[in-house]
Amino acid sequence: MFLINANVLDDKFCLRKADIEIEDGKIVRLEDSLPYKEEDLVVDCTGYTIVPGFVDVHVHGGAGADSSDGDAEGLRNMAKFLLTKGVTSFCPTTMTISDAEILKALETIRSCMDDKEGAKIVGVNLEGPFISPKKKGAQGDEFIQAPDYDVFKKYYDSCGGIIKLVDIAPECDVRGDFVEKASKLCTVSIAHTATDYDGAVDAFKKGVTHATHLYNAMSGLAHRAPGVVGAVFDNENVCGELICDGIHIHPAVVRTTFKLMPERVCVISDAMRLSGVEDGGQGMLGVNMVTVKDGKATLPDGTIAGSVTNLHAELKNLVSWGIPLETAVRAMTLTPAKEIGMENEIGSLAPGKRADLVVLDENLEIVAVYH
Repeated sequence: MFLINANVLDDKFCLRKADIEIEDGKIVRLEDSLPYKEEDLVVDCTGYTIVPGFVDVHVHGGAGADSSDGDAEGLRNMAKFLLTKGVTSFCPTTMTISDAEILKALETIRSCMDDKEGAKIVGVNLEGPFISPKKKGAQGDEFIQAPDYDVFKKYYDSCGGIIKLVDIAPECDVRGDFVEKASKLCTVSIAHTATDYDGAVDAFKKGVTHATHLYNAMSGLAHRAPGVVGAVFDNENVCGELICDGIHIHPAVVRTTFKLMPERVCVISDAMRLSGVEDGGQGMLGVNMVTVKDGKATLPDGTIAGSVTNLHAELKNLVSWGIPLETAVRAMTLTPAKEIGMENEIGSLAPGKRADLVVLDENLEIVAVYH
């Protein structure tokens, strides 16, 4: 197959006119102009822009399903829904739930990894249970645990090592060995933490390289107390997630963050099961009931509980807020791919990589998704 005459966001994240050749699900060539035969399947993409398929490494649910349900059919429906939003790869993300429920969720996710329909599951994001009860957010406190490497290793081994991200509140790590050990197996992220700047810096020295939903459920930036946010800004080896729905973070703060660390922003949805469901609905997130009103998901006490956005909607938000298209797309493709160690397979348009492509029109609406 050949896609010709398109505006292509190439592997250097520069927009240019180019043709793409696809064979057996992979990109074969990407050049200014490619020769093809009369019998070849050729799609003229004049007037359209082709970008890499989006990679959501932090998404709990969608289309009524949740990653923690342990329900294969629901997970498949979620994957199909995500694909319609340009997401071609994702990490189903668990919550702070019981040990048995986590193990069941991991087993179910693993069983769906070879599915051919919908966005491809490329690993798991284990958001709970190793968090601080002081910054639990929408996580249930009944099953919060102190970080315990042996428990994590049990989870990791039970699913064949598909955990790509694990969250930790470093101040709760009593034994002090979790990060050093777990970081040898996957990316360790600071999250739902009450620690300060010094505590975050210490965690980064031990091997934390990721920050879950930056600004949310952590200490913020102040001029005499830089907090976790300031520590992330200050460390070039740490990537920060942003939820760009216009609810979790003010657009001005999003712009500032991109200016400070443009290649260290990882755009996520943090979407829960009511994403893609009619506004005004209710559904469970972990052990809590969530209500969605005017696009905002909250617990009964008003605490924000995940989101109902998706990466495509966030792309349009970012561009409308003044973030260049090239920068915004990179933050939801190559950067998250790097965070889960898959940048050689997905995340950019380059020969040898999967032919995961999103075709956009002049209004950034999705025309087609190749997966």
